[in-house]
Amino acid sequence: MSKVIAVHSFRRGAGKSTLAANLAAIYAVEGHSVGVIDTDFHSPTIHFPFHLDEADIYYSLNDFLWGRCTARQCTYDVTNRMTGMIKGQVCLMPGSTRLSEVNQILREGVDVRLLDEGLREISHSLGLDLIVLDTCAGLNEDTMAAIALSTTLGLILRPDQQDYQGTAVTLDIAHALEIPNIFLITNMVPSAYDLHEVRDEVAEKYHCEVAAVLPFVEEMTSLGSRDIFALCFPGHPLSGEIMSLARRLVP
Repeated sequence: MSKVIAVHSFRRGAGKSTLAANLAAIYAVEGHSVGVIDTDFHSPTIHFPFHLDEADIYYSLNDFLWGRCTARQCTYDVTNRMTGMIKGQVCLMPGSTRLSEVNQILREGVDVRLLDEGLREISHSLGLDLIVLDTCAGLNEDTMAAIALSTTLGLILRPDQQDYQGTAVTLDIAHALEIPNIFLITNMVPSAYDLHEVRDEVAEKYHCEVAAVLPFVEEMTSLGSRDIFALCFPGHPLSGEIMSLARRLVP
């Protein structure tokens, strides 16, 4: 199966979905065929920066997990919707935004075995080089089970005490799951902080490689989920940092 990169954070608001979208876009710009899977069932939003309108989503990942369609049927090629020149391909499997279906999957849980089968199906049928999983923030059982399907985990944290504590617990679980490659990504670091000091502090605290320390950038906040930062601002220093991160996660 394709390499699977899970992008996760202990808390919401850490920039998880935004970073997942940017990583997928960078891989596609470099010529890779990329699958993007929205397993953030609480708040499925990663389809927005790829300009996939909800009116165009007939089947979602939820439908596949409930046996209503195949994995291929709920996967959409969004390459031509993206900004800029894309050498590769991005195929997106969105989560349902219908409130009743969000509540249903949160109530019933996720069949992770079936999710794994779905990833394998689209990996082979679409010839994907890698898959990016946008997970649900926190430590719920379904999220941890989804993360267990990954070959690489990018764990995002912000430089504050609550994130530090939650990340420590998440790391312990990730190690117990025996995920082959685990990286920390410190995101949205205020300009008053020294990025090198933040990197050293985080690495020492967790005894884990820090793949990137990304500063807070107003342009990214202003852009929000309307588009993908690295495609809209390819010459921005932050885009260069995200590109370096992408290459570290998948050498």
